[in-house]
Amino acid sequence: MYKILLVEDDKDIRELISDYFHSKSDGEIRIDTAENGQVGVEKAYENSYDLLLLDVMLPELDGFEICREVRAESDVPIIFITARALESDMLRGYGLGCDDYIIKPFLLPVLFEKVQALIKRSKGLVRTPQFYLSSLTLNPNNGKVHSEGKAVTLTSKEFSILKLLFENKGRIITRDKIIRCLWDYDSDVDERIVDTHIKNLRKALGNNAKLIKTVRSRGYILEE
Repeated sequence: MYKILLVEDDKDIRELISDYFHSKSDGEIRIDTAENGQVGVEKAYENSYDLLLLDVMLPELDGFEICREVRAESDVPIIFITARALESDMLRGYGLGCDDYIIKPFLLPVLFEKVQALIKRSKGLVRTPQFYLSSLTLNPNNGKVHSEGKAVTLTSKEFSILKLLFENKGRIITRDKIIRCLWDYDSDVDERIVDTHIKNLRKALGNNAKLIKTVRSRGYILEE
């Protein structure tokens, strides 16, 4: 059974998501709910969750503040579900370490599949070959990345971008392709969000950041 924390001040949305997930998963997904940010962050500290679903506009503490608090202690997958569609908000969310940003209104089946995929990736339930380049390794089976022998903590989206670069090692991957591969359900994603993720990814990789090269006006390439 997987446990999810849903922090949402709209009672109808809380009930809609909870009922759908319970029915769709045959009871295998349990959702705890919180109606405001303070209760949400307290529950996040007091319990162990497999994923967090956060609204942005919340009483007491907003979703960004919860994300910042949680990311200081945990790499649990985090998805924002919010009506705030401003590019600056999306960039802020990804900059704080969220894994995905879904705009209301959204399709429940899409949200459910995104949640399942993130949880499976974080639990290492999908087995594929490992990737190596210089002293950088990525294991898709357990979601672990090592740079120069040291474990690296990445968000799910950063991990997915690095995996895509590994899968296309030595080839230029455009920002548009990254968006189509990782945000294919959302055509409104701005290319600068990709740049934000790449910036965070390079920071996390330390000396191996140099393996991710920018190809001006085109995209990125992973190579020695």
